[in-house]
Amino acid sequence: MAQDVAALKSVLTLAPVVPVIVHDDVARAKDLAAALVEGGLPVLEVTLRTPNALKVIAAMAEVKGAVVGSGTVRHLDHMKASRDAGCRFMVSPGAPVKLLEDAEQVAVPLLPGVASPSEAMAAALLGYSYLKFFPAEAMGGIPVLKAFASPLPDLVFCPTGGISLSNARDYLALPNVVCVGGSWVVPGDAIAAGDFVTVTRLAKEAAGLRG
Repeated sequence: MAQDVAALKSVLTLAPVVPVIVHDDVARAKDLAAALVEGGLPVLEVTLRTPNALKVIAAMAEVKGAVVGSGTVRHLDHMKASRDAGCRFMVSPGAPVKLLEDAEQVAVPLLPGVASPSEAMAAALLGYSYLKFFPAEAMGGIPVLKAFASPLPDLVFCPTGGISLSNARDYLALPNVVCVGGSWVVPGDAIAAGDFVTVTRLAKEAAGLRG
């Protein structure tokens, strides 16, 4: 299907920050998801960069209140596997036309990544109005999104890449930003140590960024 804007909007407006999670420990997946949900970040993007990513997604999807999606989605097989694992949304680092066309075969909304006006316009022509701006900081960050606002007033972005506690609030203040994606709320050392109290604390801090 073309992008289900209503479904994707309902997900992306749940919290100001979407944790970008690279995690392979299925045994700790539910604890991690529960800690983030408790902290006020229910929308979880689990990247397909580890061998057990799909199992992690399936486990997290069982956590009450968690809205789990897949990240680093690059082709149709990724999308079908994401659907089968229980994903509520999918995120891609790019927006090749074939990927956007193939997404019509999977009834899970896709948030494709763009880095330029041409890419954003190409995605918009195929029915995509919610887009990931990636890699945000490397591609110019806030000034670029401000420049997008006037010629592309119908497009909404989730900037990801280089986003941290120090700059997230400035991104969230932009009228064409619905939320931001970031990994600072899921520090690998804390997770490895089973320190989910720290994860919840960071999530609460991030959840309060827009208000």
